[in-house]
Amino acid sequence: MVSLKTSYNRAGFIKMSETPSSNTATESSKNAISKFLKATEIDTRLLGMLGALALIWFGFHFYGVIFNNFGAFLTPRNLWNLSVQTSSIGIMATGMVLVIVTRNIDLSVGSMIGVIAMAMGLLQVEILPQIFGIGHWTIWIVAVAAGLIFGTLIGALHGWLIAYREIPAFIVTLGGLMVWRGMSFLSAGGRTISPVDSTFALLGGGPYGAVGASLSWVIGGVACIGVAYIIYSGRQSRIKHNFHLRPKWADLMLGVAGCATIIGSVLLVNSYPWPKGIVRQYGAKIGQDLEGTFISHGFAIPVLILVAVGIAMTILMTRTRFGRYVFAIGGNPEAASLAGIDTKWVTMKVFALMGTLTAIASVIASARLNSATNALGTLDELYVIAAAVIGGTSLSGGVGKIYGAILGALVMQSLQSGMVLIGFDSAIQRIVVGMVLVMAVYLDILYNKRVK
Repeated sequence: MVSLKTSYNRAGFIKMSETPSSNTATESSKNAISKFLKATEIDTRLLGMLGALALIWFGFHFYGVIFNNFGAFLTPRNLWNLSVQTSSIGIMATGMVLVIVTRNIDLSVGSMIGVIAMAMGLLQVEILPQIFGIGHWTIWIVAVAAGLIFGTLIGALHGWLIAYREIPAFIVTLGGLMVWRGMSFLSAGGRTISPVDSTFALLGGGPYGAVGASLSWVIGGVACIGVAYIIYSGRQSRIKHNFHLRPKWADLMLGVAGCATIIGSVLLVNSYPWPKGIVRQYGAKIGQDLEGTFISHGFAIPVLILVAVGIAMTILMTRTRFGRYVFAIGGNPEAASLAGIDTKWVTMKVFALMGTLTAIASVIASARLNSATNALGTLDELYVIAAAVIGGTSLSGGVGKIYGAILGALVMQSLQSGMVLIGFDSAIQRIVVGMVLVMAVYLDILYNKRVK
């Protein structure tokens, strides 16, 4: 757009001239942003979640600094703990994506965590030591394997009732929420089972449950190579199939941004040292004086498990026939069935996979506490569903991204962690979580309307 500017020449006649209006500058900036997003193919929802995460982090950080209630939020210690706390929710959220994509819901994951953790705790503390002996190296392996099998069977049972008996998923999993919580209480008579096997406890994080500085740099280097390979292979695949190519500068920028994020993460986790008391205990254990020694945590094992699950689930959803079937069922179940897809079998497998991922999350949660309690996982189903929805999974089905669910889990856990540090009680935390969940669904509705 242009505006007409009135002026007078030397002869006194009116002269009209065109000058750019402020709207022109605004439109040009919008066009530049849209061209950038189109060239890089960055998901706008991803940018929105990153913006929300930055707002939450800096908001809590400056609140703590200004009012000095709990200190700074953005510290290596707090962010490292935040990554560990996010792991179990993030792992379950990747499975919830598949469940919601197929137009279902799972309200039982929190209770499943409790009953699976109690089963593994009883195995480690009361059953397996009598068979193999106290402290035997196979105890934690058998316990983890049993937990994974148990979780898969529970999920498969839910899937069978939903797919083959045609009971709505809401009712099946709501019943599961109550049944499995009751079973977790009855299994040990309400007792807390502890301590778990020492090797099993490493899977929950902590100073000993991390890989250290050197191995963290190795993992970071491998991850950077992986980012470069993904971008290169993706470009070659597009050339092979005559698909649209991103500009070279866009590929280069994405590669640099990915590697910079990875390197920054390594620097962050390596800047968080072991507590002085742990250092002294470790020095006494190995017979050395380590007083004042800086020992980095590095990446926590639960975080590495989350990353591995995220990669595996992304490959499953985008590179396999099963993943295509899941999206087809979510997009149009009738059309998928007419196309020859066994929708019932796929639905049952989706819930069985959800059970497996819940068992992995249960391992991390119970190992982190070094115990199993019947209340473990209470209300986790709300955080998992909220994480998936915030991450872009549409409740109408057919749309969902794994990385979005993991980022959504980080957003939810950041909110909870910040509220705990401020001193909000559990009632206010639940109010905020409920409001965030409703807002996320509303934004999903607005986004779908805009796309249509």
